[in-house]
Amino acid sequence: MPSPPSSSLPFLTFFLLLASSALAGTILEGLLANGNFEEPPAQTNLKKTVIIGKNSLPSWEINGFVEYISGGPQPGGMFFPVAHGVHAVRLGNEASISQIINVKKGSLYALTFGASRTCAQDEVLSVLVPPQNGSLPLQTLYSSDGGDVYAYGFVAQSDLVKVTFHNPGVQEDPACGPLLDAVAIKELARPLPTRDNLVRNPSFEVGPHRLVNSTNGVLLPPRQEDVTSPLPGWIIESLKAVKFIDSKHFNVPVGLAAIELVAGRESAVAQIIRTIPNKVYSLTFKVGDAKNGCHGSMMVEAFAAKETVKVPFQSQGKGLYKNAILKFKATSRRTRITFFSSYYHTRTDDFGSLCGPVLDDVRVISTN
Repeated sequence: MPSPPSSSLPFLTFFLLLASSALAGTILEGLLANGNFEEPPAQTNLKKTVIIGKNSLPSWEINGFVEYISGGPQPGGMFFPVAHGVHAVRLGNEASISQIINVKKGSLYALTFGASRTCAQDEVLSVLVPPQNGSLPLQTLYSSDGGDVYAYGFVAQSDLVKVTFHNPGVQEDPACGPLLDAVAIKELARPLPTRDNLVRNPSFEVGPHRLVNSTNGVLLPPRQEDVTSPLPGWIIESLKAVKFIDSKHFNVPVGLAAIELVAGRESAVAQIIRTIPNKVYSLTFKVGDAKNGCHGSMMVEAFAAKETVKVPFQSQGKGLYKNAILKFKATSRRTRITFFSSYYHTRTDDFGSLCGPVLDDVRVISTN
């Protein structure tokens, strides 16, 4: 039997992923069809780098000024890092790319994608999965190599959804625009509290897809409530992102994952738990470093009900951690627990990369 043409392989890969997921009852996870943009438009549909034709980018629909970019030096002296492959797309002012995907109505999903700005201006990438949409400001670079990876959560409103990445055109230069170099999806379970712990997803084990060729972790953008957060159970309530890290590339205190508070007081997570008024509870958690070149005096502040605790941690970059505890009396049937980093940090080997303390193994139990 002859092999399928190479142009059909990304579609077949994603189709087989969908089919096997449905048959086995496992979660959907992997790149979208041509999700790494390595299948190029036909040369006849390219005018230099500009893609001509709405359906010229395999598996994607494009609108507006969209460029097909090869990583590296560019005409005019610019350099575009493509951290997760060889090729990427750049979205000009008001341009967008979209793809319709099969999902399960009512399920929670996270999109994972590599994105970076290409000019020294404000650039914004909007992510739309109707009726939800969010805007990611790309002005802050969390890593200096262009390898920032973001996650965006959504709840599927039907069995077919249209995922769109759009440049709303806030920058002055229409030739500028965000670079998108990989897009993946993962279905997320909705964790529940247990008898031994009132916190959902306490060790951050349920989280977005990790791109296989990424070592920077996944940034969780701000203002995503727990109903749609790419970190189920948790609210990303800060002005800047927090980072989801895994044990393959970072040191984490417990299990396979943790979060790194990479933007000081602008990087915070919270969760609302069920409590009984006037009962006393014990909140315990672990604070450490990811063994990623983040040294110095760190501090994590935790809040619950009317109580607060500041947990200092002197990082030597060895992947160590310490245990912390906060006792509080519930004042209502819902109690918000919040964590943020007191200070700002950059890696000692790369001052352009933000870093911070690691948070893991968050537990709340009743003590009376």
